[in-house]
Amino acid sequence: FDKKLPEKPMEVLLVVDSTQGQNVVQQARGFSAAVGVTGIVLTKLDGTSKGGVVVSIVDELKIPIKFIGVGEKVEDLLLFDPVDYVEALFP
Repeated sequence: FDKKLPEKPMEVLLVVDSTQGQNVVQQARGFSAAVGVTGIVLTKLDGTSKGGVVVSIVDELKIPIKFIGVGEKVEDLLLFDPVDYVEALFP
């Protein structure tokens, strides 16, 4: 990567399903060790899942949540806003 795009910043995003609970932490731990994950994309937050695993990932692994998926369309992929997230958890 560095030889082809030395001036471009690189992101390694891990896309995870929020309905998988604590299994997501294991996935993030493994992938981060293997490839140096720089951010998480948390999908399926439009259903019953509240995505509580976010707290564990950020606290334990220090990997930021970059995007959340709240639907099936491209426009349903949103930048993660921690304030909005907490407000949605406690309406």
